[in-house]
Parts: sequence; C-alpha cells; structure tokens
Amino acid sequence: MKRAGRSEIAGSEARESAASQPVALQQISLNEGANQDQQERGQDNEAFTMEGSTNGRVNDSPTYTSDNQILNADNLNQSFMSNKDKESGNRRRHRSEGGVSTKSFMSEEGGGLKKGESHRSSLMSVSRFDDAFVDASGLSLIYSRHEKVSLKDFSNEVRAFRDVSSYLNNMSLLLDTPETSVDGIIEACLSKMLVGVTDSRTYDQAKSALFTHDFVHQLSRTLQCTSISEGGGFDYDQNWICAMCSVPSLTSRRVCIARLLHLANLGQTCQEVHFIIVILVPTKEKSTKSELEVARTFGTIFSDIEFRQELIAARTDEDFKHALGNITHEMATRHGKAETKVDLDHGESEPKFKIGFFGGIVGDVKRRLPHYWSDYKDGLSDQKTIFKTISCTLFLYFACILPSIAFGVLNAANTEGILTVEKVLYSQVIGGIVFALIGGTPQVVLLSTAPLAIYNQIIYTLSDQFEINFQAFFACVGLFNCLFLAIFSVLDLSLLMQFSTRSLEEIFALFISLAFTVDAFKDTAKNFDKYWCDSDISSNLTSIVEDSDCAREISLLYLLLLLGTLWLGVTLYTFKDTPYLTAGKREILADYALPMAVIVMAFIGVLGFDDVKVSKSFKPDTSLSIFKFVDLTSLSWQATMGAAGLGFCLSLLFFMDQNISSALVNSPQNKMQKGTSYHWDLLVIAGINAILSLMCFPWVHATLPHSPLHVKAMADVEERVDQGHIYQIVVRVRETRVTCLFSHILIGLSLMITSLLANIPTSVLYGMFLYIAVTSLSGNEMFERIQLFFTEQAAYPPNHYIRRVPQKKMHTFTLLQLLQLVVLCGFGFSPFPYLKMFFPVLLLLFIPIRNKLIPHFIEQKHLKAIDGH
Repeated sequence: MKRAGRSEIAGSEARESAASQPVALQQISLNEGANQDQQERGQDNEAFTMEGSTNGRVNDSPTYTSDNQILNADNLNQSFMSNKDKESGNRRRHRSEGGVSTKSFMSEEGGGLKKGESHRSSLMSVSRFDDAFVDASGLSLIYSRHEKVSLKDFSNEVRAFRDVSSYLNNMSLLLDTPETSVDGIIEACLSKMLVGVTDSRTYDQAKSALFTHDFVHQLSRTLQCTSISEGGGFDYDQNWICAMCSVPSLTSRRVCIARLLHLANLGQTCQEVHFIIVILVPTKEKSTKSELEVARTFGTIFSDIEFRQELIAARTDEDFKHALGNITHEMATRHGKAETKVDLDHGESEPKFKIGFFGGIVGDVKRRLPHYWSDYKDGLSDQKTIFKTISCTLFLYFACILPSIAFGVLNAANTEGILTVEKVLYSQVIGGIVFALIGGTPQVVLLSTAPLAIYNQIIYTLSDQFEINFQAFFACVGLFNCLFLAIFSVLDLSLLMQFSTRSLEEIFALFISLAFTVDAFKDTAKNFDKYWCDSDISSNLTSIVEDSDCAREISLLYLLLLLGTLWLGVTLYTFKDTPYLTAGKREILADYALPMAVIVMAFIGVLGFDDVKVSKSFKPDTSLSIFKFVDLTSLSWQATMGAAGLGFCLSLLFFMDQNISSALVNSPQNKMQKGTSYHWDLLVIAGINAILSLMCFPWVHATLPHSPLHVKAMADVEERVDQGHIYQIVVRVRETRVTCLFSHILIGLSLMITSLLANIPTSVLYGMFLYIAVTSLSGNEMFERIQLFFTEQAAYPPNHYIRRVPQKKMHTFTLLQLLQLVVLCGFGFSPFPYLKMFFPVLLLLFIPIRNKLIPHFIEQKHLKAIDGH
C-alpha cells in the first residue's frame, strides 16, 4: 500500500483539489500543504506585548483549527461561530494596520523582563517572518492531513509514457549537488530549470509556491512513497521526495531531478534523501497535465527501489536519462501483466501438508533450471557486481576455511587423529564445489559445524566403548543418514517446514551464535588452564621446578589475539555506519572486514610477538593416503542397527539445519527472485555426504550464519532512519553461483600451503568465531526484543510489532522464546553425549509447540504480527 501526507496551513482551493484526488489499493503518498496568502501579514503590537503580565507569558497564543483556520487563544471558542463571525473576529491584519514591534521583545532597563538567548532568537525569528500564527515564545501548531493517490499505470495511461518521453530531452539534471539544506537544493533546482525564462517574476513565484509562508519554512506540497513492511506495517521511502507547485507566470511544464552528493535530512519522514524532484506547472493547465499528475508519473518511477540504484550508479546526464527511458518501457510491460495484490494478513487459512512422490524435486528442477545460466552471468554483469563478487569470494574463503581448520583441530582431538584438518578441508572443497555447480540455492553455504563435531565425538565414544571399527561405524551412520535424507526429499517432507515460523529460525540462529561463543571461550579456558599456572609448582618457596609449564604471556597473547580479531572485524564491519571517508570506501572496508581482521591479527601474533612461544594450530599432513574407501564388512548386524538409529537422529539434524538455513536465505525481506529449491537441495546434500561417508570424511550441510551473511554480502542495501533508529532495506541480491564456486576453488588451492595455514594462531581462529557470532545478531528480531527488556520505553524503535502488539504480549512471546532457547542449550551443551543425541528431535518438537501451545498464551493476530515474515 502506498500512502501520502498533506500538511497545509489554509486555503479552500487546496481542500477542494485534495478532495478530488484518486484513491486505490496501491498508492503514493501526497504531502500537500496549501500556500497561504502571499501578501505580508502583521498583527497589532498589543497581541504580543509583555506589559501588564506578571508572569511574563503572552495571553494571546495562536491555535490551529481542524479546518486550517488560525485562532487566538482568547477567541478559540469563536471557531464554532459562523464563517462571517470568524472572519470578523479573527481577521488577519495587514502590514498597514501595524506590525510586530521588536521593542516589545527586548529587555528594558529598570526592571523590564529579561529573556535568554534562545528565547530572544525565537522571537527574532517570529519578527523576521512576521507570522500572525506564532506566539511570542515561537510556538505554533501545524495541521496535517494524509491523502492517497494511485500509482500511474504505464500500460493504460497514455499521459504517463508521454510525460517521461517529453521530459527526457529538456529535463534539468543536477548530479551530485553538494547542497544539503532544502533552501539551497530548491534554489539550485530553480536556477537550473528557469534558464531562459524572461519573466522575472517566475523565480519568486515558484519559490513562494514551493514553501509555506511561516517561520517553519517547509515544502508545502510534496509527494512520497510508503511500502508495506514485514508484519503488515508501513515504512516511508526516505530516499526521495517530490516537490510540486503551479506558477502563474510560467508558460510550460518543467521538471528538475537533483541527485545529492550527501544524504540530506529534510524532516521526520525524509531523513535520508538522495533524490529531489521539483515540478513546476503553469497555473492554467488542463487536469491531465497538472503538477499532481506529473508528480504521480515520476513518483511511480522512483518508487522502484532497484531503479533508484541504477540512477545512483549513473555517471553522466546521458546515462541518467537512458535509465529513465528504460524503466519507462519496463513499467509499461510490467503494468500490462495481471495485477498482483498484497495479502496483509498473510493468509487466513491454515497451511496444509500432503505427502508426495518426487513432486517437490521435479518442481524445484523446473523452477530453477531456466535460471542456471543467469546464475553465472549475474555474478559478473557489471563493474559493481564484479567488485561485490570479489569481496564476497574472499569473505566466504576466510569464513569457510578458518572454521574448517578449527573444527578439524577439534575433530582430530576427539577422534585421536582419524578425522584430521586435511580431511575437513577436502570435505569442504568437495561439498562446496558440487553444491555450487548443481545445488538449487547456491547462496546456501555448506560447512562442517559444531553439532556435527559433537556427533563425531559420540560415534567415536560408542565405537571405543563397544570395540567397533570407528571408520566403518562412521561410514555406516553417514550412509543411513543419507538414505533417510533421500526419503525425506522424495516424499516432499520439506513441506513440513511451512509450519515453521520465524521464531524457530531466530531461536536456532541465536543458538548457533551461542555455540560459536561457547567454543571460543572453552578453548580460551583450556589455554589459561594450561599456561597460566602450573599445578606441579609447590607452594613451598624454597622448591624450584625447572620444567614448569607456567607461561602466562602465552595466555595473555591468546586473549589479546582473540578479542583483537573480534574488535577489528566488528569495527571494520560497522564502519559503513560511520560518517568517515566516502560511502564507497566505507563499503569496501565493511566487505573486507573478516579477511583484514584475520590477516592483521595473524601477522601481529606471529611477527609482533616472536619472543612468545605460540604453537601451531595443527600438524600438516600432505599425504594422499586418506583417499580410500572404508571396508564396511567388519560391522556386525548389531552395530549396523545402532548405526541406523544414530543415522536417523542425524538426518533430523540435517533436515532442520538445511531447511532453516534455506528459509533464512529465501526470507521475503531478501527479495530473492529465482525461486526456492528445498527438496532438490536436500537430495543433493544426501548425495554429497554419501560420497564423504564412504571415504570417512567429515560431513557437511547448510550452516548458519554463513548462508544469510552470504546473501547480505551480495546485496545492495538502502539505509532508512525512523525516529532516530537506522535500519537497512535490501534493494536486490545478486543470485549467483560464482562466489561459492570461486571461494571453494581457493580453499582447494590452499591445501598446497597447509604448512603456512598451520601458522595461523588458534586464538585468531576462535576470534573469527566470535566475529561471526556477533555480526549474525544483526537483524535477529528475537535478539532485538531481548534488548527491549533493558531499554527505556521512550527509546523503543518504531518496529511493526511494537506498533501492533501490546507490550505485555510482546514480552511474553520473547520470554517463551528464551525458555525454548535455554532448553535447547541445555541439551546442546550437555556434558553427557547421549543427551546430545536428542538435540535434533527437540528442535523438531519446537514446531508443534509454536503452533499448538503458544497460541493459548498469545492471540493469533498478535502472533502474525510478531512472528510472521
């Protein structure tokens, strides 16, 4: 839905024209304030005099009525009189009848009232504008009204297409103008538009008509766009604003578009303005060519968020006009298709589930196959995209290879060197390249994760306890896992995830962040336990132990590198939110935050503290003997049945992880265009892990938060400000296979330099864990609502759920989510391996809890607002 705001001071003509505006489901906002009389106005000195007032207050405070009449406070009751009585009792006085005396505002010698600097400033402002609607303290009321106007239909309304075509040749453009004030911007536009106009009155008339005639001095008639946000609220499109007016002495319609060099703050709903469109129309013009009709045309064009990105990238006037012409033709084609309506309630019917047979897989292939070639082309389409692809490739390279090394070290310790770092890296390369080539959702990132490391430990413990060959038992569990995944895929069981809501995704994403944090500080505690103090040292000061392992400098350096990696990475990642440097340089620093943090801190650890003994993270093994298939004949039937049970539990973990990661990638706010592929992706994951299991390589599956971060890294975003809170809107995402493919090729090449990778301090690896945990919290609404427990209510952000859900219900829902998270952490971080086995089952049980139990505490309408995409 599109909306509009109308801010007007007075004038019956403006009200009559507003009443005749068209209204439709999809609308652009019209913010229109009728101009006041252009003559100078005054008021008797007695209205503002301080004499006879014991408290220094002015008795006659002006007030705005609902019909735009301004009344003095003493005569406020006269608003209910007849119009004739109103005119006689509240007539605006002309300058000839006496103006406001500045003397009455100044402190007098001998006991007169003395005002502070701020008060005198406001009075001087009132005096300068000679505004009868402002009291002596500088206060006034502004009456605003919102109007809805329909979007222009470029396929049916001939005038829309003609307007753009006729303006392309003689349109005035101001690209990268340095002005930041609304006066400076409008003056620059008028100077550009009115070149060649002989009538000297036109400039003054245009500026007078564009602004209100009061000390507020705001644009009188503007047009803006709003869009439906997640949860059913609406957001103002603050990237552009259109100002319009009619000018008596003008002979032809004129349009100027200004692209600002620096984003300008022009008011509450215009805090990040990048474009200003100024439209001037002769007063005597037919209705189809009025300023509102022209504004609707350009407003419809600028409401396309992707198109605005093309205008931002345009370097010359010709490029700018070419983009305008292209979007006009595109909109004519788009509007000619069947109208798509927005479902504000996200559907009232309950989701339905029906078991199929290969239907989901066939549908996914048909949906994704036509886009296969564009998946490569879209990653190399233009210069900006190439830069994005390079930065995202390097981000994925470091975000995948460093956890692989860390989990490889952990697996090697848990399995006594059977699952080595090299095996994890080979699994990463094989899984990543295969999925990048044939996967249905190439934005999904595969990785060997912390829950899989836990399962590896469980399998090794059981095989050691029952004297079973670990490699054969591991392979058998993996094959049963893949069998169950294939069955889930063939029977379309991924449709069960339609019952999953945002709350489950948020809980699981927050759990993964906690898991990364716990792993990092666990290893820190081990390091301090080993080096901070040697327990063999006797408390007797006379005894000396020469072979003491006490080396506190190692632990201090470990902590320095751990927190240093986190600090440097987060600082660079959030640098785009600072005012320093240019927008392009800030974006580059943010894109390369993780690689720069890892490289800098690794060099500091290795070269900056060379006198401190820092052990290598792992011992390289370059032999190729690991490439051999496992002999499964040594397993007994009892071991095989046990492997089947473990494989089923493991398949639930894969099923939930894969589908939740895919759901977050395909979240509506990411604006993915090429469709989903849940069933086909699950079958591809089964095939990849079947091959890895046969060679006793660690398994891989879709992971959080890497997959959503991959989407963000390839996205163009637009920042908006609402009541001081900054948030980002995704404009478009480059859906490409190139980034995953290139990054995993780099990981494969890195296998030739494992001796160099071994020099990366372990603390830097776990510092990267903390970086990923912290950056993934951005956009997690559960985490945002947890912060509200400690936030003053006046500082609550204007989110859709805060507007639509009672505060008590909102906090109740957050507490229920926290309770589920605590239970999940209790199982996931349990010291008992057998309890950890039921972690995936518990995750699956959260779905019926959300759909059947929680609605007993919170009404369904509130759940849709707070827990809907």
